[in-house]
Amino acid sequence: PEICAVILEPVQGEGGVRTPDEDYLRQVRKLCDETGILLIFDEIQTGIGRTGKLFAYEHYGIKPDIMTLAKALANGLPMGAMLSVEHVAAAFGPGSHASTFGGTPLVSAAALATLRVLREENIIEHCARVGEYFREKLFRLKEHHPVVKDVRGRGLLLGMELRTAGKPVVDACQEKGFLVNCIQDKILRFAPPLIITVEEIDALIKCLDEVL
Repeated sequence: PEICAVILEPVQGEGGVRTPDEDYLRQVRKLCDETGILLIFDEIQTGIGRTGKLFAYEHYGIKPDIMTLAKALANGLPMGAMLSVEHVAAAFGPGSHASTFGGTPLVSAAALATLRVLREENIIEHCARVGEYFREKLFRLKEHHPVVKDVRGRGLLLGMELRTAGKPVVDACQEKGFLVNCIQDKILRFAPPLIITVEEIDALIKCLDEVL
């Protein structure tokens, strides 16, 4: 069978906040180059600063041929985008692709404002800095609570895998005023606003310490 493309997330979201080895993605890029296969990155969760870089692929020193974006692109307003290298984009001629509600003036203005604020207010640098702080705090919880199996992720997309079901932890955190997401039954996923403060992280860590 012929293969036209490889599609993957540079950090898995719903799959469990799993970060691949850097060499793995470089080898995928190399294989695609050698065989003429396109490399597509789904950056809908990881893009727009979430991992401490504008795009998560920047952590790995490679570039995809096609990249998809959404969610944070217009700061919550409905917008999606596909970016590609020039020779791939050439496949789309005028009128070959359309979207009834795509690229509306209101949402486009929101996306431009989002990107401007990210740059002017150094939000991405903040995300990288507090994300590392958050990650270290989660690792400390792992050291003190045997129920915690693993901590992983990049920037402000972090996961804490438990040895038991995560729902009781989610429910207990909610009672204390914190909304925590559980995926794959046992993995707590943390994807807070990029403007989260150290003090807010400390409050969540205190809550988790008590609940765990």
